[in-house]
Amino acid sequence: MALVIELPQVGESVVEGTIGKWLKQPGDTIQRYDPLVEVVTDKVTMDMPSPVTGTLLRILAQEGDVVPMGAPIAEVETDDAPAAAAPAESVADAAPAAPSPPSAPAAPASPGTTGYLIRDQRPVGPTGGGPGGQPPGSDVASPASVPQADPEPARLSPAVRRLAREHNVDLSQVAGTGMGGRITRQDVEAYLEQRAAIPAPPAAAPPASDGAAASQPRPVAIAATEGSDEERIPLTPVRRMIAEAMVRSVTQIPHAWSTVEVDVTSLVAVRSGLRESFQQREGVGITYLPFVIKMVVEALRENPTLNASWGEDAIVLKKRINMGIAVAGPEGLIVPVIHDAQQLSIAGLAHRVADLTSLARSRRLTLDDVQGGSFTLNNTGVLGSTVSQPIINPPQAAILTTEAIQKRPVVVPDARNGDAIAIRSMMNVCLSFDHRINDGAESSAFLQSVKRRLEAIDADTPIY
Repeated sequence: MALVIELPQVGESVVEGTIGKWLKQPGDTIQRYDPLVEVVTDKVTMDMPSPVTGTLLRILAQEGDVVPMGAPIAEVETDDAPAAAAPAESVADAAPAAPSPPSAPAAPASPGTTGYLIRDQRPVGPTGGGPGGQPPGSDVASPASVPQADPEPARLSPAVRRLAREHNVDLSQVAGTGMGGRITRQDVEAYLEQRAAIPAPPAAAPPASDGAAASQPRPVAIAATEGSDEERIPLTPVRRMIAEAMVRSVTQIPHAWSTVEVDVTSLVAVRSGLRESFQQREGVGITYLPFVIKMVVEALRENPTLNASWGEDAIVLKKRINMGIAVAGPEGLIVPVIHDAQQLSIAGLAHRVADLTSLARSRRLTLDDVQGGSFTLNNTGVLGSTVSQPIINPPQAAILTTEAIQKRPVVVPDARNGDAIAIRSMMNVCLSFDHRINDGAESSAFLQSVKRRLEAIDADTPIY
């Protein structure tokens, strides 16, 4: 029998995903739990396993398509009984409308495939389909069967609704490119760009006659021309989502920025003395990052409004400190999260940093590994940066960067002469913060707390 596999719900805050790459092609034999398709969300890139054994008949969502969770993505011919899945729904009995997420959570198709919904499509002809080889009554049988009318309000994601409300966009004027004509975030952003590119009509222009406005074509963005000395690199799904997140951050969050200079001479000495023995004892290296995370966590406990988010009519303080650490992955920046970082020692943080970095660079992070961050730390110093102005990771209240450690001559107190010049290891610590939540006083207090704690590290600082 032919079964339709739908994109599983992978998290409460994830409403849609981008089909990154199909790992199987029509005609391929697939085993249950075999990686079937790479799905990119605004949280993480995941390989979705096949919930059944069979043959891939058709791909319903193409690479690059943005589809809502619960939308059909593939059709599989299988002898597996769908008893373990959600109650079978005959497509012939389904209303001929564009696919939408099920009204109730689907039961797992099999162990390890929570969230998949498999629909039974019983064959009625020699090829398993109705007229034209398509499943009878299927709402995903062919592009012609997908309604192209403007999507219903209930099928708009929260992100699309919010963006339209903030920019006063009439969604009936936006052409949806998602499955079933669904309006995506990219559609609204493209409409805004087109609207901004259209010059305002001259004040003396005569009024349009009846029906002229209705017949006027929608504005079309003019693509940049390419010369022989230029190369156009198509956006990957990850790059596109990073771009969307950054635009959303700088347009919705009023950023403010501050920096302090920290003397980390003692930290450098402590880490240098521990490096070899820690590696032999723990099996992982110890960098400066676990020390910094520990001190930032303590500073956040002292300054809780930096571990918060904007709640429109309130400031939401986070009781758990879930530290996001920015990692340069093979396809772009990703921010895995150390949950409950306040409960870990410096040694524990070193292990967690090593684990998450390895998972990120091998593309094996799960959704849990990247969700729930309350504050983000980025070690831009490894790139040679000395000062940076980071962009906040929404909906967090702030992001901190640690810059390159450099030896410089600085003025230090001297017991006999009052002042002296010494060569010290110095590091800049930079903070971008949401000015709706914190002002200069709070952000400066937090930075001074981080500075004081880092400069206090010595041989007596507990590692465990």
